[in-house]
Order: sequence, then C-alpha cells, then structure tokens
Amino acid sequence: MSTQESGAARPAGRPRSEKAEKAIIEATLDLIGEGVGVAELSIEAIASRAGVGKTTIYRRWSNKEDLVVDALATMKAPLPPLSGTSVRDDLISLLEAMRSESGQARSRCVMNIVMSEADRHRRITERFMERAVEPRRRAMREVIERGIVTGELRPDLDVDMGMAIISGTMLWHTKWGPAGDLSPELPEQIIDAALAGMAP
Repeated sequence: MSTQESGAARPAGRPRSEKAEKAIIEATLDLIGEGVGVAELSIEAIASRAGVGKTTIYRRWSNKEDLVVDALATMKAPLPPLSGTSVRDDLISLLEAMRSESGQARSRCVMNIVMSEADRHRRITERFMERAVEPRRRAMREVIERGIVTGELRPDLDVDMGMAIISGTMLWHTKWGPAGDLSPELPEQIIDAALAGMAP
C-alpha cells in the first residue's frame, strides 16, 4: 500500500543524523588540530575524513565558517556547577574547567589556530567568543559581583580587572608556562594568590 493510500504523512526531507553530525564535527576538529588552518580547511577534506558526502554537510551548515564555529564550540565543556557557598570555591571550579580543557593536546592546538587567525577570520572569532567564551565570562563576573555584595571581596574592586587577573594568569600557564605546569592544584593556587589582593 502506498503512503498516499494508507493516509500516512511522508516526513519532509531526510531525518537529521546525529551520528553523521558528530563525525563531521570530529573530522573538522581533527583537521584543525593537525595544523590545518581555517583558510586551508575545505569541505571536501572534512567530508572525506568524516566518511560522508559534501551534500550531507551542506544540509546542516550553509558555509565552512558556521561549521568551524559549531565544531569549536563543542570543545567547551558545559559550565561547571557552582555551589554558591563561597566565591573562592566557585572561582576555583571555573578555573578547573579551563585547566582540564587546556590539558588536551587537540584543544591547545585548536585554540592556537583560532587566536592566530583572529584577524583573518573575524566572523569565526566573534561567533566563537559569543558561543563558547562569553558564558564563562558572565559566570565569573556574577561570582565576583556576588562576592562584593556578600563582603567576601573588596567593595572598591574593579570587576573587569579582577577577571583579567584570574583568567589571564590561567591563560599564561596554559600557553607559556613550564611544560607539565597544569597540575590539579593550579586553579586553587591562582585563586588564593588573586584573592590576597581582592579580599577586604
């Protein structure tokens, strides 16, 4: 019996395949992680690595830039749960998320490429910042502002400067610090050093 005769509605288009999407994302990250620049990255190479056709990619992403942004955004783990019991504990949790991500070789390589090609691919950088970085910054800002209100931090604290000191120190360790310097104790050490100047 045909679909028309049975009265069953035919689904519009092919169903989205989570398996295919995951393969495409992983292929994109693998190629960038191997040192392929965004400019040199091609849909053909991604399709070949993922084992799919180019049309499968174009059904999901209209251009390479959108695909790269979505792929990079998947590398940012969800925001860690913040207990809210103390500013110190919550800031350590946020830095621990940064530390664990930076300890992955592919993550380091991908972030280096994104940062080095920021001027050539502003749209990718802007969208990546919006989707993957800004949520972390907002969370850190909220924790610091809460600390000012509760009296855990100085009332005259410059919030932006506090954020820069904390995240900038972690970034220095992940990019330019001694090899193997991303110890589990690092987030706690950074926060305690920062709080020495930020506490009342």
